[in-house]
Amino acid sequence: MASRPAHTRTASTNLAGGSAQRALEGRVAIVTGASRGIGLEIARTLAGKGCNVVINYTSDSSTQTAEDLASELQAEHGIKAISVQASMGSENGPKHLVEMTKNHFQHPKTGKFQLDIIINNAGVAGNNYVENVDCEDFARQFNINVRGPLLLLQAAIPYLPNDRSGRIVNLSSVSSSLGYKGQSIYGATKAALESMTRTWSRELAERCTVNAINPGPVATDMYWSNDDAFIAQNKPFIEITPLAAPRKGIDPEKIYEASQNAGGRPGYSEEIAGIVGMLCLPEAGWTTGSVVCANGGMKFSY
Repeated sequence: MASRPAHTRTASTNLAGGSAQRALEGRVAIVTGASRGIGLEIARTLAGKGCNVVINYTSDSSTQTAEDLASELQAEHGIKAISVQASMGSENGPKHLVEMTKNHFQHPKTGKFQLDIIINNAGVAGNNYVENVDCEDFARQFNINVRGPLLLLQAAIPYLPNDRSGRIVNLSSVSSSLGYKGQSIYGATKAALESMTRTWSRELAERCTVNAINPGPVATDMYWSNDDAFIAQNKPFIEITPLAAPRKGIDPEKIYEASQNAGGRPGYSEEIAGIVGMLCLPEAGWTTGSVVCANGGMKFSY
């Protein structure tokens, strides 16, 4: 696996907790969509806190990447990490993911198995003005972004803790509330995920906390694939984001240069992962049903 960019190493190590602080020692976490981008950094962050990690991915092309990440985390943090291929957009994928997790982590003699943390990170996006929206794209985005987390939780419920120590974090987006043009479907999926977050926080109150975070633009492959029209649409939002001002000599040159026309810099995957990591700590046990700001202040949470 490639190492992290130099500008992020110190911050990421602190967010992950390093070897000095392993607050999640021995716990088991599923991270969906964890072979790249935000999901990959979440897996790193949790492993750095002593958590065993299940790295979920979808496509065959990600198999080697996911396996390499699992090997890296085991070697670096002394935890157990496995990779599991399963589509969160299929009806059986979420259940298969939980079953594979149980098979690898249940006690060999007693059969006891507990799933402590679920990070619903896998998601897809698509921009289309309302007159061009079709049923196929509607189903694709809702099946992965909404039905997937629902079915995963449904399969996991028998194995969640019974002492409120469990943690579920759903990755929403500022798109749930900012009303971006062309995001009738994507924005709606994230709003639905936030609504389920609130419902689950009540239904599962004796089992786990359930929170969501709402990233804005993040420097992932998806971000760099945006066309000029979307970058122009997003520019006014970034310009008023308190933490988006690019920093010459601190931010990578590629980010700094791109930020000049975009209105500011995007977030880094490590920064999003750090917020997820905080919500998974034992000390975060008094926070549930919330949508936590993970966007540099583009959209304040309230």
